[in-house]
Amino acid sequence: MWNAFSRREFVKAAGLALAASPGAKAQPAKSLFDGKTLNGWIQIENTATSLARGGIADPAALVSKLTHGSDPMSVYLRGRLEGSINTDPAALAKDLNQVIAGPSIYEPARVRGVILRPETGQLIQANPRGQELARLNKLLLEDTYSRELAKSALTGWTVKDGAMASTGSGRGVIYSAKDYSRFRLLFTMRHISGNPDHQACVLIFCTRPQAGEKPLDALAGIQFQVPNGGHWDYRPGMNNNGGAEFTTVAKTHFDVHDWSRVEILADASKGTARMAVAQPVGSKAVEVLAFKDPAAGKAGPIAWQMHNAGLIDNYKDITIEVDPKSDDLTTV
Repeated sequence: MWNAFSRREFVKAAGLALAASPGAKAQPAKSLFDGKTLNGWIQIENTATSLARGGIADPAALVSKLTHGSDPMSVYLRGRLEGSINTDPAALAKDLNQVIAGPSIYEPARVRGVILRPETGQLIQANPRGQELARLNKLLLEDTYSRELAKSALTGWTVKDGAMASTGSGRGVIYSAKDYSRFRLLFTMRHISGNPDHQACVLIFCTRPQAGEKPLDALAGIQFQVPNGGHWDYRPGMNNNGGAEFTTVAKTHFDVHDWSRVEILADASKGTARMAVAQPVGSKAVEVLAFKDPAAGKAGPIAWQMHNAGLIDNYKDITIEVDPKSDDLTTV
């Protein structure tokens, strides 16, 4: 029979996170954001490696170049697209995304005379693979067709007035550099604006992207919408509102534009999570939403999701307590 030490060493060797038991020694709450930098967080912008129809600024001009252009890149792309150039922007974007996701389109002769951005040049020198290669292909298209394609944002999140702030650049996430299994997450947030609008979103039980692989949408996480408790399940094969996995504990009407203090208590070993919200900050919190599905629980990063372009959300005063002593919400 294995003792506790041999089991832990085996799990560690297998590259798996050993979820702490409820009786494990609690660790002091730690800050996840210093209010000055995004150190300890990693960004993924969906638009960095894919082209939406809205990213085609001048469809007619782009179709004309791809169909009749004599420049090396257009000639090359005509061959890749087998001479069939879709005039519908959505269909054209889909075709170009096949190019972006494919082999490198870079050759010095193809971009002769093209003004390349510094980021493009740096990626060329890095000889990228996987997602970074897709990013390079997209940058090369944007630089080559600088009037026809919109420039994708370099960042979706920044620090503004001591808060972690989304820029509204496009759908994507910013996630913690470390994985967490059993934890109490506390943060203060507010929603500034959205066009189109959507509640701010927090993701737990996420799947960390692997080097060279395309990240799963929303990191395949479980979504808690703050402060009023909408929800979604992004796991592969799910991609729905979760149904009975979620329980609305209280129907709230918090003003999303005011600051709220949020507590999320999660345990991956059980596949459970509870969310409580206090507004105004400093008042007694109300439990808003609960989640339970043992199959969904997994150690992984915590993420803020920018659900769509145009969303501006703020997060600050972010702390995490790993293996908390109590299984109860402390702010209610």
